[in-house]
Amino acid sequence: MSSGKGVGRPRAFTEDAVLDRAAEVFWRHGYEGASLSALTGAMGINRPSLYATFGSKEDLFRRAFARYHEIQLTRARAALDRPTAYAAVDAFLREGADALTTGDHPPGCLSIQGGLTCSVENAGVSEILAAGRAATEAAIEERLSRAADEGDLPAGMDPRALARFVMALSEGHAVHAAAGTGRDELHASIDVALRALLPNL
Repeated sequence: MSSGKGVGRPRAFTEDAVLDRAAEVFWRHGYEGASLSALTGAMGINRPSLYATFGSKEDLFRRAFARYHEIQLTRARAALDRPTAYAAVDAFLREGADALTTGDHPPGCLSIQGGLTCSVENAGVSEILAAGRAATEAAIEERLSRAADEGDLPAGMDPRALARFVMALSEGHAVHAAAGTGRDELHASIDVALRALLPNL
């Protein structure tokens, strides 16, 4: 019987922690730029263990992104759970800006940087990311639709169009954060949006 030492994955292996490390590599380098050597080095496992535990590189990405997205969607839903549409949008955008620039992970957002541009053979990765963004937008639309039903949106304002605007602003912030834009600057743009574009919320 093998003692398990020195072969395969470490005894201290915890899947969530390893997936978080893999997500950071994909975040920094994008799906196609993340080499297996970089992934296994960050994850602290060897290549056979990676394949045995997670399957292919794309399977690893799917699982790492699923965990990342679950955490982000939970955060988004909590931010949207405010008593008014204005407070919900404000909290979603501001907490999002803070998360994009927190400093304990790469700046920006994995769902934007992970693989917006992929080769044809990796088109599935872009689809995974697009589905994640769509799920977040759907959560915003659900909250704003409820606001419309409650009379908390101006008459004639389309919850779906507003949700798309809020999501587009958040995604734009992710791009700027990845390029080095700071938290205060992102919050300043939120001030403009809420003051000039959403004055009646």
